[in-house]
Amino acid sequence: MTSDGERRAVAALEASGVEFTVTRHGRVGSLEEAAAARGVSPGDVVKSLVVRRGDDDFLFVLVTGDRAISWPKLRALLGVSRLSLPDASTALEVTGYERGTITPFGSLTAWPVVADERVRGRRVSIGAGAHGVAATVDGDALVAALDATVADVTQDASER
Repeated sequence: MTSDGERRAVAALEASGVEFTVTRHGRVGSLEEAAAARGVSPGDVVKSLVVRRGDDDFLFVLVTGDRAISWPKLRALLGVSRLSLPDASTALEVTGYERGTITPFGSLTAWPVVADERVRGRRVSIGAGAHGVAATVDGDALVAALDATVADVTQDASER
């Protein structure tokens, strides 16, 4: 059975004109499991993170699986002194997606998107609105379709 989240994400992907392939693999417990189920490397899995910039002001940050947000770099890019990750219920409220299913495609609000520069130049797998559902797309096409700001906003995940 297709969830409402998956239907919204896939409809938005279709409307974007981006070529994509949907993979349904069920719930996974780690980045490595997700990558294996999708047939990609962990660095090709793109996490869609919701970041709070202020009251009722959010954005999506796209980060490859082997990287983590560099808060100093992201704050500098956005010209703000404070950013935070909202709790799970707020993330659901502002995107329509549960954590682990979040994608900019089909979000309840079209928040701005920042994509780490490592998303470009490769095929990537991004969540598609439901647990265990992903869309594999060209990273350059993904960035273009989302009109994303591209910058170096991450650090090696081991540096967290």
